[in-house]
Amino acid sequence: MSGHSKWATIKRKKAGIDSARGQAFTRLIKEITIAARNGGGDPNMNPRLRTAILSAKGANMPADNIDRAIKKGTGELEGVVYEEVTYEGYGPNGVAVMLDTVTDNKNRTASELRHLLSKNGGNMGSQGCVSWMFETKGLISVDSSVTDEDTLMSIALDAGADDVRPEEGSFEILTTPAAFESVKKALEEKKIPTLSAEVTKIPQNTVQLDFSQATTMMKLMDALEEFDDTQKVYSNFDIPADVMAKLDK
Repeated sequence: MSGHSKWATIKRKKAGIDSARGQAFTRLIKEITIAARNGGGDPNMNPRLRTAILSAKGANMPADNIDRAIKKGTGELEGVVYEEVTYEGYGPNGVAVMLDTVTDNKNRTASELRHLLSKNGGNMGSQGCVSWMFETKGLISVDSSVTDEDTLMSIALDAGADDVRPEEGSFEILTTPAAFESVKKALEEKKIPTLSAEVTKIPQNTVQLDFSQATTMMKLMDALEEFDDTQKVYSNFDIPADVMAKLDK
């Protein structure tokens, strides 16, 4: 199982914990603010903002919080000026790691990330060192209990998806960034709920980890996920089924 798919599953299981810590709201507010700043405050004209608002509503964020975040992004309200920065580096066994962050202080963020990586078996790399290993794709996850693969494939491919593939307890739909919205809309029209839907980065190749390396990698992913400035983490590790079974014990 690829690192992205496995970590997506783990993150869904951790969602309640993250919300309790306040991390989910913080990240969503930052995403709404950035989206509104870059594309305007009208979700009908700004797909990124529309997706962020839907995610916020799905996390039960109060409407007032959403409205304030939009107004901070458009400049109607004063607020912290955030900047989007992507950092790149490596985990155990040469695993590629990329982080999308939103920060008000790049020097602080870089310093803290460098410490987190080195503390957990990784190291910071230069810009461009691993980004070439990833492809930007729309990724939509659907619970396998709500539909069958043939039906889902028919709907998704007709709407412009690239592929539908089975994963543990779910189906993953891959799209180009341009087709992401149309595929998501087609699922909504057929009343097929999604577990997650995002434009993300998919690794073009993977690095297989043994038990020790996988254990270290999971600790690193946890640390990076819990870092306040992190919005998304991407990696290209692969965990064989027998190793995964040991990790789940």
